[in-house]
Amino acid sequence: MRLLEHQAKAMFARYGIPTPEGRVARTPEEAEAIARELGRPVAVKAQVLVGARGRAGGILFADTPEEAEEAAGKLLGSEIRGVRVHEVLVEEKLPIARELYMGFTIDRAERSYVAIASPEGGMEIEEVAERFPERIFKHHVDPLVGFRPYHALSLAKRMGYSGRAALELARIFTALYRLALDYDAELTEINPLAETEDGRFVAADARLIVDDNALFRHPELAELERPPGEESERERMAREAGLGYVELDGDIGIIGNGAGLVMATLDMVALHGGRPANFLDVGGGASAERMARALDIVLANPRVRVVLINILGGITRCDEIARGILSAMERLGVRKPMVIRLVGTNETEGRAILERAGISVLDSMEEAARRAVELAREVA
Repeated sequence: MRLLEHQAKAMFARYGIPTPEGRVARTPEEAEAIARELGRPVAVKAQVLVGARGRAGGILFADTPEEAEEAAGKLLGSEIRGVRVHEVLVEEKLPIARELYMGFTIDRAERSYVAIASPEGGMEIEEVAERFPERIFKHHVDPLVGFRPYHALSLAKRMGYSGRAALELARIFTALYRLALDYDAELTEINPLAETEDGRFVAADARLIVDDNALFRHPELAELERPPGEESERERMAREAGLGYVELDGDIGIIGNGAGLVMATLDMVALHGGRPANFLDVGGGASAERMARALDIVLANPRVRVVLINILGGITRCDEIARGILSAMERLGVRKPMVIRLVGTNETEGRAILERAGISVLDSMEEAARRAVELAREVA
């Protein structure tokens, strides 16, 4: 679950991480009132879950309450990188002298959190890694030791700080780690962490992504309204249906049972030069109704030219899958090509159901992937 900037900053503040003073506005008049209350120049920031928001015009500055009202009027209802703006954060404009980066994410290969720091903040960390790789400093966190103040102090010194400034950076860094650990964060970062002209360090922006599988431990987060733009309509439909779905940017719809099998299918399609449009796992023991719902979701994507279904029946019955496919095709009036690989429990019955409907079934995942890629090229 990704939190909006103002939601993440509220969490940061609870852990003693300095954040700018400000509040959320949903109308231009509210923005004007907040700016008047603050009594200083403000930043008016669109609350959307997109990268490079500032470059896309999602952050405007105002010297007066009237200018804040005008800026909010421009942003509210507009779209930033395809996501509509429903609210803005109006907060004090910081006198920034330098922009830093500070964050924690999970290194899957090392099976641990990794702390990342850089004196080159204010841009995407991937861009920093490409342009200034020598300016990124990392520390893999031993889960038995944790992230100690001396680890944070070492990173602060590597960024070029010493004395009280280094101690304050270390304090913020350790607080950020406690937050990440307490809330099962997949990613939490401050970018930029602003060093102000008067020597303070303030989280000018905040990002927090919490593992959806851990939300049962954080009911206060689970109750938050999902921010607009966090998920597509199809991702919302899949979540409500209990299906594992991630939207990608290709044109071959992928459905399988089991995350490993679906990932292998995506890899096989890519190996043959195709571009998957999604990841969709119907799970074990999928019923005909569940399979039909999965097809509904995949075919709702206008980019999909071909659907590849890869089923390895164990507790999942191939005949149930076949009935679900036919049900969805009949209800939706499917005209798009489909490639099906069906192996396992009740395989013979499943094949017979599909073949009676004129749908051929393949034995090999590689053969199915190759055929799906060929079809996608033919209908392009």
